[in-house]
Amino acid sequence: MDSCAENLQSPCPSSPDTETPRAASSAVQRALCLIKSDDLDSKVDAAKEIRRLTKTSQRCRRQLAQAVNPLVSMLRVLDSPECHEAALLALLNLAVQDEKNKKSIVEAGALEPIISFLQSQNLNLQEYATASLLTLSASTANKPIISASGAIPLLVEILRSGSSQAKFDAVMALSNLSTLPDNLSNVLKTNPIPSLVSLLKTCKKSSKMAEKCCALIESMVGFDEGRTALTSEEGGVLAVVEVLENGSLQSREHAVGALLTMCQSDRCKYREPILREGVIPGLLELTVQGTPKSQIKAQTLLQLLRDTPYPRSELQPDTLENIVCNIISQIDGDDQSSKAKKMLAEMVQVSMEQSLRHLQQRAMVCTTSDLPISSCTSEVSLK
Repeated sequence: MDSCAENLQSPCPSSPDTETPRAASSAVQRALCLIKSDDLDSKVDAAKEIRRLTKTSQRCRRQLAQAVNPLVSMLRVLDSPECHEAALLALLNLAVQDEKNKKSIVEAGALEPIISFLQSQNLNLQEYATASLLTLSASTANKPIISASGAIPLLVEILRSGSSQAKFDAVMALSNLSTLPDNLSNVLKTNPIPSLVSLLKTCKKSSKMAEKCCALIESMVGFDEGRTALTSEEGGVLAVVEVLENGSLQSREHAVGALLTMCQSDRCKYREPILREGVIPGLLELTVQGTPKSQIKAQTLLQLLRDTPYPRSELQPDTLENIVCNIISQIDGDDQSSKAKKMLAEMVQVSMEQSLRHLQQRAMVCTTSDLPISSCTSEVSLK
């Protein structure tokens, strides 16, 4: 056994953050020495140590940057899942929150073996490869390279057949990649919407998964193929409406954005499919309780969903109540109409309460402005 291996097997703390700078530096040097060894078992041990050292330490990620090339070489070793897994996990930790390492890993040729692992029957390896692409795709410089390498169709396949964790990471990776217009077109060509709708139906509506699925759908319905795919998928529009009703604030913003984009592209074509899924109560709630962007989008969509797209006369102002009552009159079914009317009444009540609080706050400000300057100054100094 060489000196590097002997030193690596010496007891060490569970986290590099608990080590003294000198001990951490010594561990880094031992790992770098061993990762360059010709012995495969020693390389695997070194990769595991690199993973440990870089788990939480940004300093170690910088110091171990020169381990990238040897680790990428380990990905190409034939018939050694343990070697592949150890190297992938070490590279994954090296790339976290380190832009230079993200670029170096791609430049060293890691994409080819990583992408091949997406098709592996080894589910652990498939998960680690998906997680690696998620991390690497966070770099703007890497996005076009990852897309050109053929990763997108395989990530979409993971959405269909991967493990729960792999599916989540694949959605996140596709979300990262789709921020480039060219990549979004490539994602759309793989027809991911059926898989995204399936995930929306089964995941918790307030989850990060729902948020990213809706974000992708919002981007893709900007294209005719995306709109057609969503409306053709059984329960597709309904899945988006359910997120609009029960999702997180950000998810609801993406959901209403997707429906608004569809209706703005062709009101006559998409008005009925959207209304049919009972969107009105959720939209009414968003006009009061959504993010500022959601409120504007919800009000705009309500205007588009009414019976006529043309402005009313001055004698019939385009108030939210008029718009909603017009829509309600077109809805079939007593239950939905009753629910929407109840929601409208609650919305008006909330709006009145908010207005009252605003008036009370203004009254307090006016009262405070009448106080002597010394009183105001002493209160400020206590903060």
